[in-house]
Amino acid sequence: MEATILSKIILPLSLFIIMLGMGLALKVEDFTRVINAPKAAIVGILCQLLLLPIIGVAAIYLFGFSGELAVGLLILTFCPGGVTSNMMTYLAKGDTALSISLTAIVSLITPFTIPLFTLFAMSHFMETTQTFSLPVLKTIVQLLVITVLPVAIGMLLHNKFPEYSKKAEKPVKVFSIVFLFVIIAGIVANEWDNMARYFLTTGIATLALNVSTLVLGYFIALTFFLEKRQAISIGIEVGIQNGTLALLVTGTILENAVMTIPAITYSLLMFVTGAVFGWVVSRNEKETVLA
Repeated sequence: MEATILSKIILPLSLFIIMLGMGLALKVEDFTRVINAPKAAIVGILCQLLLLPIIGVAAIYLFGFSGELAVGLLILTFCPGGVTSNMMTYLAKGDTALSISLTAIVSLITPFTIPLFTLFAMSHFMETTQTFSLPVLKTIVQLLVITVLPVAIGMLLHNKFPEYSKKAEKPVKVFSIVFLFVIIAGIVANEWDNMARYFLTTGIATLALNVSTLVLGYFIALTFFLEKRQAISIGIEVGIQNGTLALLVTGTILENAVMTIPAITYSLLMFVTGAVFGWVVSRNEKETVLA
């Protein structure tokens, strides 16, 4: 498989299908639920949009990243959660409805924030000779077409054909995980010379980023007197990112192999750390409420 076919066709198509599957599981109530439980949603959204990039910047300075690796790591923190975070929340006995709502809302926001934040990251962490052009408006349109449009189509199908949507939901979730691994394998195989040089360094940094955001998201939610199930959801939503979207931005839009490396190592590690985190926080099935 040539890299161009992988990045230009397979990756965008697979992300479109993944987001379509997310839409099949969504209802209007998943968005309006925020109005009924605003505190949990606000804490989750702020942790996702602000805390995660801040931790990403801290990781960049802590591990001495610069240039393309620094930008690639930050792009990962700009992305929302995804189908994987919803699935892990369910397995960890978290508030699945809250997780789905957070994923849906942040997924609508990030097509606008990712291009702007990425432009800032490139201007700050890359030298003039390294700088890649990023047409902001074009990128916003691309992300809207690949992420928001399929979600809208999926929600429409869910409304018109609820039984079909329910049957298709599980296969699409399996598809999303399988294709993420296939995409990662393809990129690694085609760019092995670059990957081998950076894998150990980025692996340690992305592991630290992943674990710290899982833990911080969880305890910040408890600090705001949210229920344990809600805290689990927020921890996973902040700590488990949409690696496929990060690969799309770095590999397809920016066409930079080095920038994809943090997303690849993170995407591989998050399944292990997410599973361990879910097991630890769900050992006591009784909900914990700070009062």
